Amino acid sequence: MVQLMLEIKAELENLTNFQPQSGCDDPDFSYYLKLKCGNCGEVSQKESCVTLSEMVDLPKGRGSAHLVQKCKFCGRDGNISMIPGRGRPYTIEDSESQEFAPLMLFDCRGFELVEFYFKDGWVAESKLLNYDQKF
Repeated sequence: MVQLMLEIKAELENLTNFQPQSGCDDPDFSYYLKLKCGNCGEVSQKESCVTLSEMVDLPKGRGSAHLVQKCKFCGRDGNISMIPGRGRPYTIEDSESQEFAPLMLFDCRGFELVEFYFKDGWVAESKLLNYDQKF
């Protein structure tokens, strides 16, 4: 078992609290990830989508995970579980100090996260106009 923390870093101008639309633990926010097989090292051609609200049973009835996938090259099973409660919004202070902020913790078994794709569903607060902007 390997736990990997997804961290983000951005340049924010007049924005703060950059995060998934309903917060870092948003059950409906989709994380798009590229995976590497822990057995053969093959990197997936397409990104995989992982969401807190979706659980899948593990093969042979050994529990459940947020993603269960088979390596297309070697055929080995792997799974990923998300561990909520570890992330926080990315603030203007993080941006000014060029720091990373934790977003989500992943428990990876048989796979390694190699890329994260920013897609829609993000929100930030304006420091100028005092309203939220969705991205």
